[in-house]
Amino acid sequence: MNDHLLTLSPEPVWRHFRTLCNTPRPSGHEAKLVDILERWADDKGLAHDRDTYGNLRIRRAATPGYEAVPGIVLQGHLDMVTQANSDHPHDFLNDPLDTFVEDGWLHARGTTLGADNGLGVAAALAVLEADDIATGPIEALFTLEEETSLQGALSLDAGWLEGRYLLNLDSEDRGEVYIGCAGGADVVIDADLPMRGCNDDEVMRRVSLTGLVGGHSGADIHKELGNANQLLVRALRQLDEFDIRLVDYQGGTLRNALPREAFATIVINESHLPALEETLDALQTTYRAELAGVDDDVTLTLSPATLSCSDAEALTDTATDLLVAALHAAPYGVERMSAEVPGVVETSNNLGVVSLENGRFHLCALVRSLRDSAAENLADRFTALFGLIGAKTRVENAYPGWAPSAGSALLTRFRRLHQEQVGSDPAVKVIHAGLECGIIGGKYPHLEMISFGPVIRGAHSPTERTEIASVEEFWKVLKALVADIASGKAA
Repeated sequence: MNDHLLTLSPEPVWRHFRTLCNTPRPSGHEAKLVDILERWADDKGLAHDRDTYGNLRIRRAATPGYEAVPGIVLQGHLDMVTQANSDHPHDFLNDPLDTFVEDGWLHARGTTLGADNGLGVAAALAVLEADDIATGPIEALFTLEEETSLQGALSLDAGWLEGRYLLNLDSEDRGEVYIGCAGGADVVIDADLPMRGCNDDEVMRRVSLTGLVGGHSGADIHKELGNANQLLVRALRQLDEFDIRLVDYQGGTLRNALPREAFATIVINESHLPALEETLDALQTTYRAELAGVDDDVTLTLSPATLSCSDAEALTDTATDLLVAALHAAPYGVERMSAEVPGVVETSNNLGVVSLENGRFHLCALVRSLRDSAAENLADRFTALFGLIGAKTRVENAYPGWAPSAGSALLTRFRRLHQEQVGSDPAVKVIHAGLECGIIGGKYPHLEMISFGPVIRGAHSPTERTEIASVEEFWKVLKALVADIASGKAA
């Protein structure tokens, strides 16, 4: 499968990426890939071990004569976001990805590509086996469950890594190098809401919000893309004039992916159906006007429900009103731009996963900020708001940001090499996303760190793709940086 990847350049990187494409690796299910990489390391004579949590480290010994060179940690995560279009079902636990090339870009048919962070992992593996460069000691650190909880990095053993420099290979733009990132936390809300049966004149219908592009809840949060949960709740709010009641709701699948679709089953008086359809048609027109140029295909539809009023209950009128109002008032999107780093989002929130089933309401939002205090405050606003409807809130998987260091000698070295290899000075950036650097740096404060990578677009969505030419450039700079550190040249 994916044999065409073997024809692309640089061959070592694409060969390893093919292995990743052919090996299912959702978060929490990386064991098969870990086994494959350990067998590969054995075949290459490379040492490998795992820490207490199961994060994998593969080590390349220093080239003879280079033992005193400061060590490098090449770091990436093994798991990938598993998103598929509703018309393209995919078994992410068992089936390989189906990749194809179009106009210089690599895509996957109907699913996420896993270039985030598969290309970084593939590049690290390629460095481990490269026989055309001399290196000091190399450690390739491959973490687990980055996409769902950052738990691999959060659980990383202290005192395990030996290197002085860490190269995080999980960024997504050519000509850029990252020296800082946002921290964040999951806000998880649960409530049991009262229900009652249907009246004789009520019927059930399904309201669907589909057609959104989706994207990364950090890197794309400022692009004003549609959020399916926010838009469907807005529609339900307007439908309140028809005295609807909620039966169930499902929107979004991951807290760190902008939700592309959301679905609600409602109870409504049958006599209101014609007016309800007119309202939804008008709302769709409004949404398409508001989202023109970013989410042109947003679609609102009304269809028969799979349930009937004799089969299920709905929330009470009051519970429906309070839940919809709370969701409608909940923070989402960009909360504040940074005054210190122009053009960078400081604080944001993604209404990632919302569900209602048999009266059990669940919400998982992801708050991010360059300031830990701002993330804590935004999480507390959720606690205050949903406490008004009797919901319980807990904050989980909090992780620190990565404070930028513009005077880093490693950054100076990278900028010089980028100029030599590419012919331009890289843009130095801070990213509004949860790179693992902040967490790892908290455990290993002596590490100097930067993050860079090839061009990836649409990460965390089925439109994910990577520019093939940028992978060649990324590999060229990475190899030059590893060799330059080994050579002992001044930064």
